[in-house]
Amino acid sequence: MAELEQRVRALLGAGGDGGGRDAATEAIRVMGPRVLRYIRSLLRDEEAARDAFSRWAENVWKGLPGFRWDAPLSAWGFRLAHHAALNVQGEAWRRRGRPFATGEASRLAEEVRTRTAVRVERQRRALDVLRESLSVADRALLALRIDQDLPWAEIAHALAAGGEEVDPATLMKRFERLKARLARMAKEQGLLE
Repeated sequence: MAELEQRVRALLGAGGDGGGRDAATEAIRVMGPRVLRYIRSLLRDEEAARDAFSRWAENVWKGLPGFRWDAPLSAWGFRLAHHAALNVQGEAWRRRGRPFATGEASRLAEEVRTRTAVRVERQRRALDVLRESLSVADRALLALRIDQDLPWAEIAHALAAGGEEVDPATLMKRFERLKARLARMAKEQGLLE
């Protein structure tokens, strides 16, 4: 991800109208597959994941030129993804079926999503039974740590609520309890011997 940050910074530094667009395109293309896996693990619904991923891409597209670099780019990206997933899950318009408007970033998001769909689907099936019973908060923690392999400080930044960061040590303890609970559940369901 350090290479991505360097490329994005260079593209943003190039200035002009194309710099921000090129930087956002690069960020979406590189981070997109990991972010999509994360969103899918949170929402467990392909249509909702598509909408949240599209919203994430739009937010990256619009927000990257103003990104302050006070956190790693990947943590910022996963924070946007987390909020996009929560917003899509909680919005009443989903129940009415109004589609999310697409733009250039949404088309790019769709390209990344379809390219990785088959591979991600195979990986996802193995964990569906256990993850389905978890809360969104637990799924977020699990996805950021295991699926995305983020360091604890970046996870704390990504899961910050209302601007208040979570203590990484608290997240580590919560994660350990979650792993123990998942192991018990897997054993009870016959997934482990």
